[in-house]
Amino acid sequence: MKKFFISILITLVAFNANAQEPTETGSLQGVITTGVPFLLIAGDARAAGMGDIGVVTSADAFSQQWNPAKYAFALKKQGVGITYTPYLSKLVNDIFLGNVTYYNRINEQSAVGASFRYFSAGEIELRDTPDQEPLIVKPNELMLDVSYSLRLSERFSMAVAGRFINSDLKLGQSSTSEGNAASTFAVDVAGYYQSEEIAYSDFDGRWRLGFNISNIGPKIKYDDAGSESNLPTNLALGGGFDFILDEYNKVGVSLEIDKLLVPTPSDSNGDGTIDRNDDYYKESFFSGMISSFGDGDNELKEYVWALGAEYWYQDAFAFRAGYFNEAEEAGSRKFLSLGAGFRYTAINFDISYLFSTSKVVSPLEGSLRFGLTFNFGDEYDEY
Repeated sequence: MKKFFISILITLVAFNANAQEPTETGSLQGVITTGVPFLLIAGDARAAGMGDIGVVTSADAFSQQWNPAKYAFALKKQGVGITYTPYLSKLVNDIFLGNVTYYNRINEQSAVGASFRYFSAGEIELRDTPDQEPLIVKPNELMLDVSYSLRLSERFSMAVAGRFINSDLKLGQSSTSEGNAASTFAVDVAGYYQSEEIAYSDFDGRWRLGFNISNIGPKIKYDDAGSESNLPTNLALGGGFDFILDEYNKVGVSLEIDKLLVPTPSDSNGDGTIDRNDDYYKESFFSGMISSFGDGDNELKEYVWALGAEYWYQDAFAFRAGYFNEAEEAGSRKFLSLGAGFRYTAINFDISYLFSTSKVVSPLEGSLRFGLTFNFGDEYDEY
């Protein structure tokens, strides 16, 4: 019974937080909400172990979510990645995010990738009366995408990705009614630069730069009576450096800055409420991307940053750490993450753990995230 009430509460909050219309002026000023926020959850343990950094790290099987342009620099011809991420694991045990990714480096210049992501909100019982036979619903969201990356020069590549999104989180009003699933599409545009290995006085090094504008697409709408929700269109910029200390030891340090390209909620017509009559709800997704750079009271507060490091010993054992920071006015997501990895021949195993450092506890607090990668085929020499 406890699980039943908790599950209903979690699902209602998760849905309403991204579809509601604020009723008090400024109640959500500065806090940007979107539809299908599961797209922004780190879908792999390696990135999660470095503070959700992935746009500028070296290529791996899970580059599809962060920066598909990295696939053109993959060291193996093909790879398959599988991850499992428990969500709200301290409260329930049937809410999770699953992810399967595949890439194929076609030749020296290009590569393709594909991924499938599934978010389950668990089972929920709907009843009109305590004695009624319950209606069991399983709210969920899913995403399927494909990408193509191409090296435009020896050290720089770009990629585009197309994505189909389906969200079936909306609950019916009773045990005899059903909510409507919503679907839409989106695209990503990404780029990645990786320098040659440079000899310094005491070590060798390599620079990395990357960007990704992800989830560019029309708003998602569940029914004619409800308002439309923006997709979590996100701009990610990053830079990193690999300290190659010797043939056995390597340390990579990365910094990433992100910004949601979504309008900030505001009472544009001055009627005392933030609702669908305000410009915030009327803007097209493209217009909202442009206006998002200057529509907030303190625009710099809408940028989040993350710093992460990864140490490899003999390319077999990895230890990771990272810190993610978001301003309190924008949501106050702050956490420290730790991770580890093990590589044996063609198999990689990764794990990560998150510690909240904010009063707003992360839904991933206390959850172990797991990732398994299989790499096969010819090997490329990129270093």
